[in-house]
Amino acid sequence: MATLFVIKNCDTCRKARQALDAKGLPYQVHDLREDGLSAALLEHILARVPVMEAINRRSTTWRNLPEEDKQDLDANKVRALLMAHPTLLKRPLLDTGDEIRIGYRDGDYDDLKG
Repeated sequence: MATLFVIKNCDTCRKARQALDAKGLPYQVHDLREDGLSAALLEHILARVPVMEAINRRSTTWRNLPEEDKQDLDANKVRALLMAHPTLLKRPLLDTGDEIRIGYRDGDYDDLKG
């Protein structure tokens, strides 16, 4: 079963859920704020998604970070930031089991099959 990583009050995450529901695709929801992010889960995601693409630089969490945390980013620093602040993970993030898709725009899930 697919897993959709979200933050419940995110409009784009709601649209992604609506798209999956409309297609009748089964999935479970993992709320990053409530459920957090384990090191094993983060490594599972980063094995399929480039590290620098996984961080959401448009999020409120990012904007509220101290400037020194935003400077000189490398893979290790991004991992540490994501572990400390799971809401920095770009979302919605859909793990189908075969692939991981980051973000959502209308039509992004049209090719998915249940």
